Amino acid sequence: MSQHAPTTARIAGIEQEIFRLNLGGNTFGWTSDEQQSFDVLDTFVAAGGNFVDTADMYSVWAEGHEGGESETVLGRWFAARGNRDSVVLATKTGAHPQFRGLAHDTVVASLEASLDRLQTGYVDLYYAHYDDADTPIEQQVETFHELVDSGRVHAVGLSNYSPQRMREFFTVARERGMAVPAAIQPQYNLVHRRDFERDYAAIAQEYDAAVFPYFALASGFLTGKYRTTDDLEGAAREQMAREYVSPEGFAVVEELVSVADRHRAEPATVALAWLLAKGVTAPIASASSAAQLSSLVAAPALHLGADDIAALDRVSQPFA
Repeated sequence: MSQHAPTTARIAGIEQEIFRLNLGGNTFGWTSDEQQSFDVLDTFVAAGGNFVDTADMYSVWAEGHEGGESETVLGRWFAARGNRDSVVLATKTGAHPQFRGLAHDTVVASLEASLDRLQTGYVDLYYAHYDDADTPIEQQVETFHELVDSGRVHAVGLSNYSPQRMREFFTVARERGMAVPAAIQPQYNLVHRRDFERDYAAIAQEYDAAVFPYFALASGFLTGKYRTTDDLEGAAREQMAREYVSPEGFAVVEELVSVADRHRAEPATVALAWLLAKGVTAPIASASSAAQLSSLVAAPALHLGADDIAALDRVSQPFA
């Protein structure tokens, strides 16, 4: 039997160890109002969590929102709790309506706006949320290095880059002795395996970058609550979860439920534990209420046996 994986990990350039579940902040100020968001954050911290992921553009997709809502809620929570230095904070730039793209001055202005909303002087992990084809990689590398040099950013991350452009960013940064990205944020879960396993895993391994997958629970599809197409009717994330609806997708859910039953665990816990068993540093998962957190924070301590992992690998093979 293999050893239990450690429940904490490190990100290059960040002093503090992280708990291996990254709390997603996309719900803050959107499906969770401020009080509910504070409850989620307080419960997460009480359970040993210390790593929160947000973005400057959350939640611009919601009617009447302009972006920055999540960061604003987080800033008020930091101010109310006085705990900024004990939380590892990730946010992102590049997709806020007022700060689109990765041109130097845009990124600098975007970071300043984020710091104001977050009521902090620094971001632990700062992602380029999306690549910007109009800004050469060399310029992007220079901009993010400058932010690290200034002390306002401790480490750099990349999300939503093509494998080619992502590799170029790492290569240029290393060759020029500038801030090499410490993390990547790919889409990766049991029903979305191919891109990461084929293209991004090798980059992370080669450059020793931490991996924080988004949509780790496939927009709720891997929580076990959707067993048939009818179960999706009226669900808050119905449209997002719908892309996973297929006989193959439901077969993955059935196997998840089966493994979960053997461990007396929740399917969501098993889905996240599978990602950890695959070597990701910490999956990202969000909760709209404190009650939803228990199944998420249980993942780092859940030990899946070789048989469990093999069964999940096999049933999710159509997505690999």
